[in-house]
Amino acid sequence: QVQLVESGGGLVQPGGSLRLSCAASGIKFVIITMGWYRQAPGKQRELVATISRGGSTNYGDSVKGRFTISRDNAKNTVYLQMNSLKPDDTAVYFCNFVRVVGQYWGQGTQVTVSS
Repeated sequence: QVQLVESGGGLVQPGGSLRLSCAASGIKFVIITMGWYRQAPGKQRELVATISRGGSTNYGDSVKGRFTISRDNAKNTVYLQMNSLKPDDTAVYFCNFVRVVGQYWGQGTQVTVSS
């Protein structure tokens, strides 16, 4: 059974940094794309960043230049380095793994940016 487990969320002051990790277990297939999405209260889930198996990245407009996504294929792990955090970045962050015939989601980790 595939499980995605996120870690690294928490409370941080504006301008601070956090690094999220998402490790998958039970993977017996190729993961095409790994990504991060977020959902703030009362809002729809939105793209944060994705990274292909070959390393091509895509970022949501609101995080470009501040967030960096990376992956370790051998460890089936994806990371999200978040710098210059703003209160608007407050949300539950979900990791997402896409394979040829489906996708998997983590349970989410809370990120709160507040002074």
